[in-house]
Amino acid sequence: MRLITGLLAMAAALSAAISDKDTVRRLDESAGILSEVIDSDKGIPRDLLDRAHCAIIVPSLKKGAFVVGAQYGKGFMTCRKAGGNWSAPMALKVEGGSVGFQIGGSETELVMLVMNERATDKLLSSKFTLGGEGSVAAGPVGRSATAETDLKMSAEILSWSRSRGVFAGVSLKGATLRPDNDENKAMYGKEIDGREVIMTAKPPAEASRLLSLLEKYSPVEKTK
Repeated sequence: MRLITGLLAMAAALSAAISDKDTVRRLDESAGILSEVIDSDKGIPRDLLDRAHCAIIVPSLKKGAFVVGAQYGKGFMTCRKAGGNWSAPMALKVEGGSVGFQIGGSETELVMLVMNERATDKLLSSKFTLGGEGSVAAGPVGRSATAETDLKMSAEILSWSRSRGVFAGVSLKGATLRPDNDENKAMYGKEIDGREVIMTAKPPAEASRLLSLLEKYSPVEKTK
């Protein structure tokens, strides 16, 4: 019995270590995606990031073969705090919906900008359905997309995807977003809800690259 108990404890410890490595990898991939889509001439217009309340990055959304149309991914959401700095990242899950696999590939990287406080509050409260609780639109692409951007500013969330190197605005209607409570617990060492992460949590060291890039691309003095 003691041997079995010891083996179970070792397995649990190993599982936790693997989970932590996956989280670190996703944080690093999220930072890399952000850097590429902001720096690119055909990426997200920089002024949109300046206006955004929150940014969501999902480094890999996969289309499941076991159910037609089933889609699942894990990523992070970070929001502007009162002083204009970006918050600690909240782990979240994306499930279901039509996520634009028409641009090719079975795995897609997603970037979303939350453009107002109402949508931010709903995202932090519970499971959130895009196109249901909050309006979502395909985001404009390119640094000179100002006119198109103005037309889309009524949307609460703007979204983009990239697959096989192609980056484009994409509608995510029907997809659900919800906090990943298990991963947040692993990141912050305690049971913690999404609102507490965004409002008060200290960012883990592994998130420093992602947050540094956000501060670089959208510094405090540019916030509105």
